[in-house]
Amino acid sequence: MKRYERLKQIQRLDPERDFLEIFRLTVTYEFPWDVTRALELALYRTYAVPAIGRLLAGTGEMTGRPQKRYDDTALLLDAVVEHGFDSDTGRAAIRRINRMHRGYDISNDDMRYVLCTFVVIPKRWLDDFGWRRLSGHELRAFAAYYRTLGAHMGIKDVPRTYEDFERTLDAYEDEHFGWDEGARRVSDATLALMGSWYPRAVAPAVRKASLALLDDSLLSAFRYERPGRVTRGLVRGALRLRARAVRLLPPRFSAHYARQNPEIRGYPDGYEVAELGTFLTPGVRGCPVQHLPRPDARDR
Repeated sequence: MKRYERLKQIQRLDPERDFLEIFRLTVTYEFPWDVTRALELALYRTYAVPAIGRLLAGTGEMTGRPQKRYDDTALLLDAVVEHGFDSDTGRAAIRRINRMHRGYDISNDDMRYVLCTFVVIPKRWLDDFGWRRLSGHELRAFAAYYRTLGAHMGIKDVPRTYEDFERTLDAYEDEHFGWDEGARRVSDATLALMGSWYPRAVAPAVRKASLALLDDSLLSAFRYERPGRVTRGLVRGALRLRARAVRLLPPRFSAHYARQNPEIRGYPDGYEVAELGTFLTPGVRGCPVQHLPRPDARDR
């Protein structure tokens, strides 16, 4: 198979009808490493909304058990990608996500914003650091995938097109990004977690490189010192060199899911999707959101 054969395969699919297949091909064959990094950045951005950062700090999960929180989030989202919305495993994952969110007072606007980051940040990451950019076909499929996830999560007024997701995200960040002491603690804990994945001597460099990837609006919200031009240039240049190298490699012949990432460290003996996450409302049974298929959002 040649380097762009899978993109040709994607282009033969319908992004509205076959969005799940397109999404899987893109994130598990074409860009598994890049999408993992982009989704890490997507979730990290949400801390800069004080209501979200403050809530995460208040739970103590991100500051007290950051590895478990990272693992559970990645594995729950991954289960839907791998098994689909209508599978037992996918439904169990969404049920867990919904039950956890139900335990807190989270506004629909905040939930919609988080969903928008999952669509927009991977596209922007790949524009800068991917071995190729996402095609229009893929962007339509990404929008359809997250519209469907939003519907299963009971999020109202979910954007329809990629452009709608992007406008919603930018407007929300412009209005809501700001300083919060708790959010800064969550940010510091996340950066420390990323450093813990490498030898201790390398951890300070990992933190420095991570800060070099943040835009000025994020740095300002968390009150971090802006990295120098040289540091930013080295970090971004290294990622672009990686992209050029990946472009020369043969295509991946097997899917790579998030559960296979070395950063997932909390379940060496395996896990059950229904047991992931936190259990804050033991008296509530079932999933708080009824899963109804949409005519324009079918798994195939």
